Amino acid sequence: MGKNRLEAFSDGVIAIIITIMVLEMKVPHGDTLAELAPLWPVFLSYVLSFIYVGIYWNNHHHLLHAVGHVSGRVLWANLHLLFWLSLFPFATGWMGENHFAAWPSALYGFVLLMAACAYWLLQRAIIAVDGSGSTLARALGSDAKGKLSPLFYIAGIVSTFFVPWLGEACYVLVALWWLVPDRRIEHVLGGAAH
Repeated sequence: MGKNRLEAFSDGVIAIIITIMVLEMKVPHGDTLAELAPLWPVFLSYVLSFIYVGIYWNNHHHLLHAVGHVSGRVLWANLHLLFWLSLFPFATGWMGENHFAAWPSALYGFVLLMAACAYWLLQRAIIAVDGSGSTLARALGSDAKGKLSPLFYIAGIVSTFFVPWLGEACYVLVALWWLVPDRRIEHVLGGAAH
């Protein structure tokens, strides 16, 4: 399988994930703005998850431009990432519907953590196929953001049980950190826009 087919499949799955998330937001049964007020936690959780899915889509796009060869290991690592991303609608809905309560927020953080781990494993699978001197290996370097993000997710998961807003702040902080696209791969590929 070529990387273009892998990217097209992944793009399709990510588009479905976003669609499912927005369909989870239920329309209120009233016609006044006051009817929207109880929905703010659902909307905020949707916005945060939309940003996260967008971050993964953007970085996945750049990641696949650095791929030289697609192996079975890369395919399975990619499916592993898509599995965790596919849980975003459930985790998002549960957290929003329960107004950022501890257990739903902790599960949300766990899904974020596992998606980050899956993305890291996908990077390792690509490097294993393309070699330690590959474009991706050179682009990643020490990968400080990639290594620190899981620590913030773990801090967020634990914090939700003691200081709930701090747990959510950890998740938002990592999203803001990654909101600026990761341009390391672009730079190694010669700065070409993709």
